Amino acid sequence: MKKIPFYFLSFLFISCSNFGQLTLVSNLSTSLKEVSGNETIQGSELIWMHNDSGNKPQLFGVNQQGTIEKVLKINAKNHDWEDITSDEFGNLYIGNFGNNKLKRKKLSILKINNNSLRTEKEVEVEKIKFEYPKVHKQSSFDAEAFFYYKNHFYIFTKSRKKKKLGKTFLFKVANTSGKQVATLVSEFSFCNDIDCRITAADISLDGTKVALLNHKAVFILSNFTKDDFFSGTVKEYALEHTSQKEGICFKDDNTLWITDEYSMYTKGNLYTFKID
Repeated sequence: MKKIPFYFLSFLFISCSNFGQLTLVSNLSTSLKEVSGNETIQGSELIWMHNDSGNKPQLFGVNQQGTIEKVLKINAKNHDWEDITSDEFGNLYIGNFGNNKLKRKKLSILKINNNSLRTEKEVEVEKIKFEYPKVHKQSSFDAEAFFYYKNHFYIFTKSRKKKKLGKTFLFKVANTSGKQVATLVSEFSFCNDIDCRITAADISLDGTKVALLNHKAVFILSNFTKDDFFSGTVKEYALEHTSQKEGICFKDDNTLWITDEYSMYTKGNLYTFKID
């Protein structure tokens, strides 16, 4: 019997799959099986991505068709890289603050200079070290989501409490060197199951919309006061698709890039998603 080409089977699988409200752009390379963050910077068409803990300390420049075009070696351990963001100068920052067992003491944000993205293959980083304050008798938090805004980083925690899985604390950390204590801004509760926990975040270029991601929905925060992003409107967009989604960033004011990890049954993918 004549064999069916692999590329045809892949096309057939994608065509028959249901991605809910997401628009599939491409499968991601097996080099990004545990993609945990994505981000764009002004003046570049690339989407910068990284893997979670246990993987090599690498940063991948992926084009808008989902193909890897550039790989950078980062001279820092991938202890638990959870998200990535950028500033107005095109510098990238990796959130090295995953804390699944709530026992990590050395939390940091790794800065990658914009010039290194364009000229280097092996990149040095600056470290912004921080710890959480004692809040409600708790001083250790897990987190998978953050973004940069007005020279501060805003971190959204991921709950490990069974009866409060949808609760997130919002902390801010100044973009300055040296160790510091994060400041609590506010808190918010979403639904209460394991897929409700926030896994990625981004803010629009004009600073008027915040996008939060979990495994099954996107939340858009708007009309907020200063940096209390939960003080305004919180609108939920059900994706009608559940997977291990851990990366989100704005493509433009009304379009988001979303990524998910490989699983036992599906490949990891790059999607777009439209918001109002």
